[in-house]
Amino acid sequence: MGGGTYFMLGQPYLAWRSAQGVNTRDVNGLIALLVKRVRVAPNDLQAWVYLGRGYMSVGDAGDAARAYGRAVAIANASGHPDAGLDTLYGEALVAQSGGTVGAEAEAAFRAALKLDPKAQAPRFFVGQALAERGDKAGALDFWNGLLAEAPVTSPLHQALVDRIALLTAQGAGGGAPDPKAMVAGLAARLKDNPDDAQGWQRLIRAYSVLGQRADAQEALATARKTFAGKSDILSQLDAQAKELKLD
Repeated sequence: MGGGTYFMLGQPYLAWRSAQGVNTRDVNGLIALLVKRVRVAPNDLQAWVYLGRGYMSVGDAGDAARAYGRAVAIANASGHPDAGLDTLYGEALVAQSGGTVGAEAEAAFRAALKLDPKAQAPRFFVGQALAERGDKAGALDFWNGLLAEAPVTSPLHQALVDRIALLTAQGAGGGAPDPKAMVAGLAARLKDNPDDAQGWQRLIRAYSVLGQRADAQEALATARKTFAGKSDILSQLDAQAKELKLD
């Protein structure tokens, strides 16, 4: 959730290959085929969705947002709006803006909520948009409601705990949450309660996103010591270190 939701798309192009019989294992090659497809059939909703996912999988959030925006327009014009498409569009816009929930992204998430008021991702991001505008009460209303539903062991639950704690600590003056302050708060919590594997992984990724490579490497080393002997967690940390190029 939050700054990480758009990293969880996996390999969506495999679904397209399976469904269409496309003989390519290269996502860039598949994107080229999809571009040709939407030029020939500009109202092919599924092709636009796959194209958006393909762009996201190679880190091109701008083109992903444009593809998802087209998919949303097609769905709405057909009389079958889709909360999931609105959410994908909003998440791509957030990724494009470096994590900020701008007006267009917020509108997409609010459109999703009109269709599915219980959807978790749109509620999270609308709360973030409100927090960025300094509407502390509004943000807490969204996030506390979502927190009550999130399993305690889920990444969403702890992400909400961190954000709510930071927002509450800001006092009546409000203001947008400071990502570095949020990361510092997470680091302090892990120092006191280190037995939180997901928390360490979030901290490592957060340092990397902020460009604090040395801090990310130090957090990785500490996490490995903390979970020495737990092969499943160590494997996850190794995979993350490889992904973020920390070793």
